[in-house]
Amino acid sequence: MTHPNYTQQALSRYNLPRLKRIAAELGVTPTGDKRAIDTWVNAIIAHQSTQLQKVDNQALAQTELDGYIADQAQAIAPEPLTIVEISFDHHEYYAGNQMIASITHDDNLTQPWVVMVNGKEVFRANTLMRCDRFICTHYKDGTLPVQEKEATPPTTENQIMAHIFNECQNYGFEILDDGIYTHDTEDGKLRKLGEVGCTDGNWWLKEGCSLGGYKKG
Repeated sequence: MTHPNYTQQALSRYNLPRLKRIAAELGVTPTGDKRAIDTWVNAIIAHQSTQLQKVDNQALAQTELDGYIADQAQAIAPEPLTIVEISFDHHEYYAGNQMIASITHDDNLTQPWVVMVNGKEVFRANTLMRCDRFICTHYKDGTLPVQEKEATPPTTENQIMAHIFNECQNYGFEILDDGIYTHDTEDGKLRKLGEVGCTDGNWWLKEGCSLGGYKKG
């Protein structure tokens, strides 16, 4: 139940019977000379101050709790995944620079798509999207098997491809099977910018674009 918030000036104008009724509604029992108006006024004002302090403390505690929950949620939020399509039947999933899983394809007639972690099969399905959903769901809730890290992880070709993929997204480019494309500003059609690849461990980029610091070598 919400009660009015009385000021000392307003209470001083009330007679003793009304002050007693207000005190009774608030559950206030004054100490001292109960025949004096000031006794009742001071008791009511003190009670209101105590109640307001409780409300302020509760609001502060709620604010601190909300902040703590938000911080914890941010701390445990998984890093967004980057998907690198190595080929039609080979996709790799990265969290930052760490590969967490891959999807491959075999000759199984009913469930040819396979999720691999640490070189072991952890899930199999009849469509690529079901494997994708498995990885994303279990990565988000923390139940995906942990990919083992090497003591000093090397910079693999696939990690470089993941970086190139991210850079292309940043610039609005599209990576297709035969190269990197952009949407022409005049007619809206795709225009080929160039190609990127690796031959005998050496990365190269054909003339036509520059991506994330990777240049023709």
